[in-house]
Amino acid sequence: MQIYSACGAITAPQKHKVTLQPAERECIPTPVTCVEVVEAYVERVREVNPLINALVKDRFEEALQEARQVDKLLSEGPDDDSLEEKFPLLGVPITVKEAFSLHGMPNTSGLVSRRNVIATSDAPVVSRLKQAGAIPLGVTNCSELCMWFESSNKVYGRTNNPYDLQRIAGGSSGGEGSVLAAACSVIGVGSDIGGSIRMPAFFNGVFGHKPTTGVVPNDGQFPIAQGARTSLLCTGPMCRYAEDLEPMLRVMAGSGVNKLKLDEKVSLGKIKFHCMDHDGGSIFVSPVDKEILQAQKKVVEHLKGELGVQVQPVAIHKMKYSFQIWSAMMSCKDSDGQEAQLFTDLLGDHGKPVWPLWELMKWLVGMSSHTLPAIALGLTEKLVKLNPAGNAKLVSMAKSLQEEMEALLGPDGVLLYPSHPTVAPRHHSPICTPFNFAYTAIFNVLGLPVTQCPLGLSSEGLPLGIQLVAASYNDHLTLAVARYLEKAFGGWVLPGQV
Repeated sequence: MQIYSACGAITAPQKHKVTLQPAERECIPTPVTCVEVVEAYVERVREVNPLINALVKDRFEEALQEARQVDKLLSEGPDDDSLEEKFPLLGVPITVKEAFSLHGMPNTSGLVSRRNVIATSDAPVVSRLKQAGAIPLGVTNCSELCMWFESSNKVYGRTNNPYDLQRIAGGSSGGEGSVLAAACSVIGVGSDIGGSIRMPAFFNGVFGHKPTTGVVPNDGQFPIAQGARTSLLCTGPMCRYAEDLEPMLRVMAGSGVNKLKLDEKVSLGKIKFHCMDHDGGSIFVSPVDKEILQAQKKVVEHLKGELGVQVQPVAIHKMKYSFQIWSAMMSCKDSDGQEAQLFTDLLGDHGKPVWPLWELMKWLVGMSSHTLPAIALGLTEKLVKLNPAGNAKLVSMAKSLQEEMEALLGPDGVLLYPSHPTVAPRHHSPICTPFNFAYTAIFNVLGLPVTQCPLGLSSEGLPLGIQLVAASYNDHLTLAVARYLEKAFGGWVLPGQV
C-alpha cells in the first residue's frame, strides 16, 4: 500500500503568506495561503484516515475558519519579525492526542464510560500551542487509559501503521505517530509514562522527544498521574522533521524552557558518545532484532568516521531490571505519601471499580467494554504490591541507576540505545511480549531527556530508529544529534517509497 505526502513541514510565516515545503525539501518553497495549507491537510486526512484510523474526531470547519483569520492577520499585520516572535507556529496544522483536553473535542482516553465526555477547556500545552498560532485539526487515537503499546479501544477501534496496515502504530500516542507518518499533520502532542511518545515515533518512523521530567506541564489530560507516577509522566512533541522538535518544545514548556539549554550552541565533535546494544539480557524482554542492531552500528561507525569522535561501549548492569524497576516505581507512593490510583478504579472512572476477573469472563464471550490488555493489567497490578521488600529494593536500585547514569553522561554525554527490541509488531502480538516497552520505560524512571530518531527502513519496509539519551536538562544535546542523524540517514521516509 502506498501513502503519498500531501505536503511537508511549514517554515516560519512570512508577511502575506505561509510557506509550504515539500517532503523532500529539495525545491524552492512555494508561497501559499494558510487556508490552502489547511485544506491540503484536510484532504490528506480524508484520503488516508479510513485506512489508518488515526484521527478519531476532526474540527475541520473550525480549523479552516482559524486559517482564514491567519490569512487576514498576515495581510493586515505588522512586519515579519514581530509576527514570528509573537506567533512562532502561526498557521501550522497540528494534531493532539485524544487524552488531552482540546476544547469541543472528546476526551475519553478510549474508555467507553467516558464516550460522552467533551472537553470544555484546553490542556495547558494545547493552549500554549494555540496561542502560538497553531491550528488543531482534531484529536488522535490512543490505547485504553493510555496504558498499552497498541492504540486500540472500544470507543474508536484500532489504529494501523501506515507502512503496513497489519502492524501496530504503537501506544499510547499511536494515533499521533500514525497521523504524522502518513503526512496528515505537521506536528503533534503526545504524552509518555513508559515510552508512549517514543514507541509510536519509532514504529512509525518519525521523531519524538520525551523532555526532562518536570519541564512541560502534564495537566489537562486523562488519566492524570498520581503518586510516584507524577515523576514518570512527560508531555512532549512529535513530528516528521527533527528541526520542528525544538520550536515546539519551547512553546510547550513555556517559562519552564528556562531550565533547558536550548540556546546553547552544540559542538557535535565535543560530545562524549556512549552506546549500549541491549539491556543486558532481561528474561522478560525480547532480544533486540538484528536489523535494529545493525542500524545502531551504522550510527556508531558514522559518528566515528565523519565526526572523528570516540563512541564508548558501556554495559550498565541495572538496565537488565528495567521492567521490574519501572513496575515498582509505578506502584509506590510519592514523597508526600500519596499512592497512585489503582487501574481498576480508573477503568470504573469515578464509578464502581472494575472486577478484572469478571471482565475477563465477559470478554471471552464478547460482552466486555474493555480491551484485553486493560483487563490483564487490572488482573496483575496488585501482584506488584505482594512483595514490599522486593519493591523497596527496586526503588533503591532506581535511585542508584539514576546516579550512575547522570555521572556517566555528565554535561556533554549522549547515550545511543535501542528504541524497542523489535520493529513494529503485527496487531495483537504485543500481548505475547508485554514487557518489551521496558527499553523506553526505564528513562521515565530516570527522568532523563530522550529523543527517538528514525534511521530508515528494515528489509520489510518498516521503520528503524534509535534513542538518544542525555543527562537531565541537556535536551539540547539529543535534539542536536537528532538533527545531525536526520541529515546523515534521511529521517522520515514516505510510506510506500520502498
